[in-house]
Amino acid sequence: MSETHSVFIRLGQGLNKIVVGQSHLIQQFLVALLAGGHVILEGVPGTGKTLLVKVLAQLIQADFRRIQLTPDVLPSDITGTNIFDLNSRSFTLKKGPVFTEVLLADEINRTPPKTQAALLEAMEEMQVTLDGESLPLPDLFWVIATQNPLEFEGTYPLPEAQLDRFLFKLVVDYPDQAAEKQMLLNRQAGFAARRLDISSLQPVATVAEILQARQAVKKVKVSEAIVDYLLALVRTSRQYPDLTLGASPRAAGAWLQTSQAMAWLASRDFVTPDDIKAVASPLFRHRLILKPEAMMDGLQMDAVIASLINQVPVPR
Repeated sequence: MSETHSVFIRLGQGLNKIVVGQSHLIQQFLVALLAGGHVILEGVPGTGKTLLVKVLAQLIQADFRRIQLTPDVLPSDITGTNIFDLNSRSFTLKKGPVFTEVLLADEINRTPPKTQAALLEAMEEMQVTLDGESLPLPDLFWVIATQNPLEFEGTYPLPEAQLDRFLFKLVVDYPDQAAEKQMLLNRQAGFAARRLDISSLQPVATVAEILQARQAVKKVKVSEAIVDYLLALVRTSRQYPDLTLGASPRAAGAWLQTSQAMAWLASRDFVTPDDIKAVASPLFRHRLILKPEAMMDGLQMDAVIASLINQVPVPR
């Protein structure tokens, strides 16, 4: 096991100690970090979404900013603006919170489309343009956007084209009974997430090591048979009877990249069909669109993705 790989083992262990009962979610979260793709975290309040992001940023010693998005947040509140200084009679750039390495955009569906677009442009271009000047963002720049799936009044759902900019949509479920019991015992012993001193957590990695790991992921081998298998799945999604919209070429590239990250996390230098299957749900649950009649029949997207995968033979 390489030193870079052991860093991610420690990172997973550190996250699991604080965010109890979400080991599968944490694994997918680390895959997204390795693949360098932005993430939507969807879940009801109180399931540890914000805590997960804050702890991760501390463990990798990354600059961290959090934006609480509301209907009155303006694009300049995110990107920054040039302010006229009366003393020097010149404009001074005041950078917004987007100039960071890990950015938590809380409740992204509560802010209007114009503000959403400012953030999504930065995500896609890895730069911000202010008054005609292009300013680069950090190499790590990673956005995690949260949204509450229960409240729709006063929200602005992201259009499909903008959703496609996110690599994964991770659904934060309730923990199982054993994990929730452990959470209660931890609370009884004095642990409280809102009073946790994040800065006291001992870092286990650096931003440079994360970027180094991303380069290692790109070297994971993908056989021609696996590429053909992935393409067959993509084409099946485009012809699937319950779907209006199948996988895009961008999604196919992301599928390959995240499969390599999954294989690397498992200490392998080659991708298997199981790696392809493991990342399918978080990769496609926000990209594929069900037909209206399928929604009326109560079909769930994860079930459709599972059915789609079962239709394509696994390469031998």
